Amino acid sequence: MRPDAEHRAVLALAAEGLSDSEISRRTGVPRGTVRGWRTGRQRRGPRTADYDWARLPREPYAYLLGLYLGDGYLARFPRSVHRLVISIDARHREIQRRCADAIAAVMPGHAVALTARPGCVAVGAYSKHWPALFPQHGPGPKHERPIRLAPWQQEIVDEHPRAFLRGLVESDGSRFVNRVTVGGRTYAYPRYTFGNESADIRRLFTDACDRLGIAWRRMNATDVSVARRDAVAALDAFIGPKR
Repeated sequence: MRPDAEHRAVLALAAEGLSDSEISRRTGVPRGTVRGWRTGRQRRGPRTADYDWARLPREPYAYLLGLYLGDGYLARFPRSVHRLVISIDARHREIQRRCADAIAAVMPGHAVALTARPGCVAVGAYSKHWPALFPQHGPGPKHERPIRLAPWQQEIVDEHPRAFLRGLVESDGSRFVNRVTVGGRTYAYPRYTFGNESADIRRLFTDACDRLGIAWRRMNATDVSVARRDAVAALDAFIGPKR
């Protein structure tokens, strides 16, 4: 079984559009293995051999990927076991439930635990398969390293951009009502914002918005706003206020 670092390097170079031959030359991984990893037809070997990739639930995975990129991480334990942890505001019980349901769908047969922490609830489960499902895992904060989707992940996100956006917004986004008083009358304008220090993750958010024809604008160095009435209505159709 080849090291995790090689697998992540191959997927990152593939996301940049390099050919299998060039990736093989740069990493030393055989071209056939590169092709298998890039297309998703070949996984990491014994550690993930018993995961049923053919039955990966694509819509729940797209949602879980959005949550992971926003407020998730993998913690490593002995014998190559990892725990996926998604931190969710303690007030948002429905998001906690949806997150737990998505984890259970993606990793059936594994116990999903909700652990109370100051101000939040950590939703998670243990498995050896998480690094293969989330190849963005790596050392250090996400905003300090490149975040690229593997081709098979991009395919799922393209199929289910709404679920992916919902995961991103319910982790690192918000919906609020902006009130403006003019001439003694108060007008209410709902809007969404999404904030993340990673430019790559913000791009994934805006790319998914573009795919759905949802207008957005950059607010500052780390935040994106969706404020047009039709765009807010489009997001309200499948996201809405956090609960």
